[in-house]
Amino acid sequence: MNAEKKVAFYTLGCKLNFSETSTIARNFVNEGFKRVDFEEQADIYVINTCSVTDNADKRFKTIVKNALKKNDDAFLIAVGCYAQLKPEELAAVDGVDLVLGATEKFNVTSYINDLTKNNVGEVHSCEISDADFYVGSYSIGDRTRAFLKVQDGCDYKCTYCTIPLARGISRSDTLENVIRNAKEIAIKGIKEIVLTGVNIGDYGKGEFGNKKHEHTFLELVKELDKVDGIHRLRISSIEPNLLKDETINFVSKSTSFVPHFHIPLQSGSDELLKKMKRRYLRKTYTNRVQKIKETMPNACIGVDVIVGFPGETDELFLETYNYLNKLDISYLHVFTYSERPNTEAVNMPNVVPKKVRAKRSKMLRGLSAKKRRSFYESQLGNTLTVLFENENKEGFIQGFTENYVKVKTPWNPNLVNTLHSIKLTKIDEDGLVRFDFIN
Repeated sequence: MNAEKKVAFYTLGCKLNFSETSTIARNFVNEGFKRVDFEEQADIYVINTCSVTDNADKRFKTIVKNALKKNDDAFLIAVGCYAQLKPEELAAVDGVDLVLGATEKFNVTSYINDLTKNNVGEVHSCEISDADFYVGSYSIGDRTRAFLKVQDGCDYKCTYCTIPLARGISRSDTLENVIRNAKEIAIKGIKEIVLTGVNIGDYGKGEFGNKKHEHTFLELVKELDKVDGIHRLRISSIEPNLLKDETINFVSKSTSFVPHFHIPLQSGSDELLKKMKRRYLRKTYTNRVQKIKETMPNACIGVDVIVGFPGETDELFLETYNYLNKLDISYLHVFTYSERPNTEAVNMPNVVPKKVRAKRSKMLRGLSAKKRRSFYESQLGNTLTVLFENENKEGFIQGFTENYVKVKTPWNPNLVNTLHSIKLTKIDEDGLVRFDFIN
């Protein structure tokens, strides 16, 4: 039966979600289903949800409607963070047939013996305390690079965040399994692996089902660096208090790990960092940036920042803005604070009006564009290595250098998933960098 059934996937949210969607998709293919693009007609649509922001919640309903336009008899399944946090709410969305929580999503094929649409969505969701086991994941086939999950869950209690409620306690893949997955990715000819998780700097905790650390993040990095066939390894978001000097020093000397770090800040105000219950203050963050730039002057540093957190006055916002403006960073990911149920922050006083949040967000996005432009300008004339992507975008092929400069050149399918030495020459009107081939 399954050989004739088509399944399509849509992922909201982070790199971790992409890695898990890819693993779930492989499970379907192994069961005899045919995977198709989400824009095609399918018998089953699986939506991997996110609940970091209110916007991700709202987008879910739009995605469901789009799927039903392609096939109004399609069986719709919701998995992921929002499905764990608000299963009944998702099940009530018109057209949704099945909602699976944190522990059930990797067994989705066992829940769909009958594809008859339900009047009301069926829910299978656990208590989050039951999400204490680890399921390894990695993404292949969707992009030029692979996202390799090494850790899940979080033991931090940030006052704005629902992720611990959606994903459970911090736990890690075994070092042996991470290396095995990395080798599988390398064999498939993928040139770059991005390490991902909820709190990857906490790697090693819960590796064998206990709370102590069996290995450290540095040990993981050192072992991955030895895997043959991987040209690039990229560290995704890592907490500043968990990014140690030893890791920075190792990356600076590694032939595989690239000089690119994404380090959440969230606020440049110590007062707000304390209200957020972050585990560092601004001094620690400044120290991390300075250490990276001392050892790797051409390193790219990305920053997460939240605007409009309760109690963020004009003065505190400007403190963040001015701090980031002076800091030697490369770009920002700006998040407008949105109230999330069952968090401490939702009950905090001095709520920032949404219009003010939007204005501040716009200011920081403008600063991000300025920072990225400045970083790109600092790289002009440098010889770097580019890995080309697999899309034809308006007659151009794009790619990223090891330090995350986005470049473009006229479309050539022979360049897809290949590495080339280039010299950066100029920044185009769209903000992407042109170059000359060295080889």
